[in-house]
Amino acid sequence: MLSRRAFTRQAAALAACSPFLATSSLLQAAKAANVPIITQQYPWGTFYRRSNRDAGDLDALLGEVKSCGLVGYEPIAGSPQQIKTIADSAKKHDLQIKSLYVNSTLHDPAQAAASIRAVLDIAAAANEACGTRIIVTNPSPIQWGGSQNKSDEQLRTQAKALDLLGAQLRKQGQQLAYHNHDIELREGARELHHMLASTDPNNVKFCLDAHWVFRGCGNSEVAVFDVARLYKDRIVELHLRQSHDGIWDEAFGAGDIDYDQLAEMLLDLETPPLLVLEQAVEGKSPNTMDAVEAHTVGREYAQKTFAKLIAQ
Repeated sequence: MLSRRAFTRQAAALAACSPFLATSSLLQAAKAANVPIITQQYPWGTFYRRSNRDAGDLDALLGEVKSCGLVGYEPIAGSPQQIKTIADSAKKHDLQIKSLYVNSTLHDPAQAAASIRAVLDIAAAANEACGTRIIVTNPSPIQWGGSQNKSDEQLRTQAKALDLLGAQLRKQGQQLAYHNHDIELREGARELHHMLASTDPNNVKFCLDAHWVFRGCGNSEVAVFDVARLYKDRIVELHLRQSHDGIWDEAFGAGDIDYDQLAEMLLDLETPPLLVLEQAVEGKSPNTMDAVEAHTVGREYAQKTFAKLIAQ
């Protein structure tokens, strides 16, 4: 990523050569072009299912990811054995695997230790094969799609396990990024807040999924900005998704959440967060674009929106 200092030097050189080149629109376009955007595995599966396509051909999928101008891919990995296949295909298509999404079960003492070990093994394999530094996890609910909430004791158990996992990942030279869905925002967002308020910020960072916060709080933009403000210093990754009237769009763009304002809020972070498109489609989403078209449009919008986050 081009630093602000290096960019300023380039802009000055352009201006010296021709004053017509140093227009604000050109400078903005040049800055945006240096904002790396990656994509998550999940949205591609939703587009492929909608088109009755097989998402199992990783090589074909990553070829399409590359064609969108994206520079990386965040896979969902379930075992260390998957990593070599992912690494080989990513290398073939010149895509980075800077982050990795791994499921975990941490609220149950009988399962937490084994789950931590599994995440560490997958993370170590990804570190060796891909240089992956950010490990994203969303501790599983009691039941997927269910209405049961975790007890206070289960939340305490989960937070301790999350902190331990983060400490172990640090020893491997990696960062743990806690990820949220909407379920963690129920009952006053007690699960999300406890995971971040009761863990060591050095061990547990934050992957802010703004739209799940938005949806989990009754389609509230206020909630998104409040969560961002409270835990800003821990944000190392953003999952980017947009909607209109609460329904997921096909491509990331303007909509219910003001991502320009979110970008402004994060300007003073020492290290800009990893920007990950996760613009999935659901039943009522518009159906006018395929996965490549939607991700190309979304990548361009994300680059313009977050160009101001270019590192110092």
